[in-house]
Amino acid sequence: MGGYLMHGGNVLILLQVSEFIIIGGAGIGSFVVANTPATIKATISGVIGTLKGSGMNKEVYLDLLRLMYETFQLAKKEGLIGLEQHIEHPESSSIFSKYSTFLNNHHAVDFFCDTLKVVLNGGVANHDLEDMMELDLETMHHEESKAPTALNTVADAFPGIGIVAAVLGVIITMGKIDQPAEVIGHSVSAALVGTFLGILLSYGFVGPLVKNMEENIDAGSKYMAAIKSGVLSFVKGAPPIVAVEYARRAIPLEARPSFAETEEAVKQAR
Repeated sequence: MGGYLMHGGNVLILLQVSEFIIIGGAGIGSFVVANTPATIKATISGVIGTLKGSGMNKEVYLDLLRLMYETFQLAKKEGLIGLEQHIEHPESSSIFSKYSTFLNNHHAVDFFCDTLKVVLNGGVANHDLEDMMELDLETMHHEESKAPTALNTVADAFPGIGIVAAVLGVIITMGKIDQPAEVIGHSVSAALVGTFLGILLSYGFVGPLVKNMEENIDAGSKYMAAIKSGVLSFVKGAPPIVAVEYARRAIPLEARPSFAETEEAVKQAR
């Protein structure tokens, strides 16, 4: 916009409400027609979540490591049966209720608790449990990817919709061919705003928004991967502190707590 103004551009000429209605209406309409209500709802939630940010920072991961340590330590002292009340009713658990960042992540709660329920029931080999967890993660990732895929389809369509809006503007201009040059020029510029808006919305707004949504989904997947690493390590017989270290190593570098920070967090959990 700064470059446009430097060239002597008039901002008011860009405020073509009719072009916004054509492009926005066609984009929203095609999105609604092409997707199920569940995908539409997930996309809206994904956009809102993207604007808020993923929130997967170091403190969130430290809470996860504390929770896993407390849970594994309880299982070591009282046996797996001691976890039953916590994993059956996580919202009222004396352990889980201390970590709101984990408890508010419903996918993570279900993944963690359901896996421990399988372990509690017994009869599942370690490699089968790993396959089961991986299958769950793949299913969740597939479902979460529907929203950015649906929105990306709209982003790809915006340039074409912008051309449609521009063509409609040209048709209107042809009806003014007997008008003065300044009237025709204004009408042509208004029509070209349609092409401009379509391309700008696609590559300048919706496309980057889709990319950000994908980054958030990837951050959530890494959070789940840390849970998987910690649980599998504990099930295979590792002490709680070692299982927590396995989980820490699965955390992305930009959010991974140091060994000393993790040790201090574990002391607090004790």
